[in-house]
Amino acid sequence: MVTRRVLLTALAATLASAPRAHAEGAEAAGAFIDKLLRDLIAVVDGPGSIADKRAALVKIVDATVDLAGVAQVCLGRFWRTATEAQRRDYTDLFHRVLVKNVTGKVGDYHGVTFTVGRSTPRDDQFVVATVVSRPSNAPNKVDWLVSMAGGSPKIVDVIAEGVSLRLTQREDYTGFLARNNNNVQALIDAMRQQADSPPG
Repeated sequence: MVTRRVLLTALAATLASAPRAHAEGAEAAGAFIDKLLRDLIAVVDGPGSIADKRAALVKIVDATVDLAGVAQVCLGRFWRTATEAQRRDYTDLFHRVLVKNVTGKVGDYHGVTFTVGRSTPRDDQFVVATVVSRPSNAPNKVDWLVSMAGGSPKIVDVIAEGVSLRLTQREDYTGFLARNNNNVQALIDAMRQQADSPPG
């Protein structure tokens, strides 16, 4: 009976602490996205050359995005068939292409404002709702999927107007591979060309 009572007490304590843990995680995820957006805007609207701003944005991306995890999801089932060397090359190029895409649009972000809404749990992650507004453009609903798995928050997906950027990228890669005999090296070579090409 003592053992049973101890187990029931432990179970009750666990169930009682779950909502509190979710609330704390949701609050932390919301604060994380709020700071991220403030940091991005401070860089874009602040002083400094385009090169300085791009370098600052790279640091923000590296610190806030689960690049390795997102890269693996985007490659999908082909991650299992890729060699270790291909995985390393692909992950490095995924980072380079992502950073190039983000930093190549510094001028598009001037004057951006945002509001942070609710943060809700989704499995072991949190969805942080925001509305992002750009001058002369309609506001956009952007949800940020944040993982707390490593002890610190990391972005694992961005869902813009209901469209997952992570899943869209995976569909693009899958389509490319289907047209190239499912050859992962062909994708890597194409990504290297994209990464090495001059900024648009």
